[in-house]
Amino acid sequence: MNDLAKNDNLMWAYLIHLGYNMWQEKDAPNGREYINASETLRFDKPVWDEVMSRLAAAGATTVVIDLGEGVQYKSHPEIASKGAWTVEKLREELARIRALGLQPIPKLNFSAAHDEWLGPYARCVSSDLYYQVCRDLIHEVIDLFDRPPLFHIGMDEETSNHQRNYLYALVRQGDLWWHDLFFYLEEIEKKGVRPWVWSDYIWNHPQLFLDRMPKSVLQSNWFYSSFFDGHPDNERYINAYRLLDEHGYEQVPTGSNWSKSNNFPDTIDFALEQLNKTRLRGFFQTVWKPTVYERKHRHFEAIDLIIEAKARYAQSK
Repeated sequence: MNDLAKNDNLMWAYLIHLGYNMWQEKDAPNGREYINASETLRFDKPVWDEVMSRLAAAGATTVVIDLGEGVQYKSHPEIASKGAWTVEKLREELARIRALGLQPIPKLNFSAAHDEWLGPYARCVSSDLYYQVCRDLIHEVIDLFDRPPLFHIGMDEETSNHQRNYLYALVRQGDLWWHDLFFYLEEIEKKGVRPWVWSDYIWNHPQLFLDRMPKSVLQSNWFYSSFFDGHPDNERYINAYRLLDEHGYEQVPTGSNWSKSNNFPDTIDFALEQLNKTRLRGFFQTVWKPTVYERKHRHFEAIDLIIEAKARYAQSK
């Protein structure tokens, strides 16, 4: 039996969006569903409520909330969309989530490919003004969440290809990407919180990642296709899990029903077979749909897959 199967303290996390302006501009071409930004919050509270109840019933432990433009931040209310929550409303919801037995974790994605939620500041990246705005938001969110154990900062997909349909594309390269990453990390860590990032930078820069990424940062590699079909194009994405494990990083492998419904249970099977429990902190299910009536069935499916994944995990003991 793999020693991973003995670990009963795993985090079972779910990503949910409050804000959803994480991709291209509202008037950019070639927009797929919900990919273009909106001045009005795309969010239905009854769906949010039912998702939270189902997560608690499914045995999830953690909900990562992608805040984006969905909050009227005291420090920068100018980035809020129409319908954004007040900070008082957010605090009420965080208390309700905790009462359900779920740990809420904040997420603000600072990748230049996913920062349309920053409004005008998305076009000020790496400037003095930008650093001050990010600092303000990081500190305010940590206080709103009562100094959570983790803070997810995204940092995925910052490539020209991922921004090929954007009106404004920006890619930080070399030392600048690392400089800005270390800035976010420092601002989070000085508040006594552990940073959490997407790990896909390792796909294209494996040695640089291993040389420079601090072990203090919780990692989430992600892979949403098939682990077991032997397709060679998938190997570098899958191998990132092994690299993180072999080089001593703590990680939370991430799956999704975005393109393949059984990916999340398969992620657990892969981890049970190939990863060591001493550096594995849990599993992370994502759906990549807004919290709206039209897509609630995708959320419910994703939660059902958490139940299936937990059953596979239990059977492995």
